[in-house]
Amino acid sequence: MLNTIEKDKITKLKRIIMDSDNIVFFGGAGVSTESNIPDFRSSNGLFNKSLNKHFTPEQLVSRTYFERYPDDFFDFYKKNLIFKDARPNLAHHALAKLEKIGKLKAVITQNIDGLHQLAGSKNVFELHGSVHSNTCTFCKSKYSLEEFLALEGTTPKCSVCGNTVKPDVVLYEESLDDRVIAESIKIISQADVLIVGGTSLVVYPAAGFLNYFKGSELVLINKSSTNMDSMASLIINDSIGKILSEIVNEL
Repeated sequence: MLNTIEKDKITKLKRIIMDSDNIVFFGGAGVSTESNIPDFRSSNGLFNKSLNKHFTPEQLVSRTYFERYPDDFFDFYKKNLIFKDARPNLAHHALAKLEKIGKLKAVITQNIDGLHQLAGSKNVFELHGSVHSNTCTFCKSKYSLEEFLALEGTTPKCSVCGNTVKPDVVLYEESLDDRVIAESIKIISQADVLIVGGTSLVVYPAAGFLNYFKGSELVLINKSSTNMDSMASLIINDSIGKILSEIVNEL
């Protein structure tokens, strides 16, 4: 049951969305947790699990670990970062509908699961890459997620040249794709409304993208507060799927 303050905030967000056709969504792990995909930093996230007494989860998905201990890297990666049975939740579907009706210009995501596309979003910028794309480190042959998982051995070997196939995800110690960064910054800087959801805004350089926003309405939808709250014109501390679906269902 919504209280008066929550109802007022939802009414304000509905008005913001109704009044704009130049909205950009910037999302993090909290969007995917509602599809039962764990994040890294919450109390139930991978960062707080005792997965390996010698390494943190961040080290386990680093470039160094990938190069030095490939079997251990892929064992961890396949068990903890691939959720091939996950399905889009209310947030993914709401954003796809906003794009379809001409309100939303783009989704910029820190997630690697591809659920925005599965829900129907077309203009998606994946800052950290995607589990659905994999490339041979030598001959550059491409593999879908299904083809990648079908490769024999713990460390997947290219069926063309026999070298290691690496997921097209950005590991710790690796740089984000320059083209994706440039396009994300451009579309944020041109937006009238920026809706930020499901992210703690502590991972840089992605969190710094908010500094390029020059529009009128910055909306933060997050279950907890962030260090960017003082910049926002509207803050809603609740489930992003619940909030967005409630609004979009009435459009």
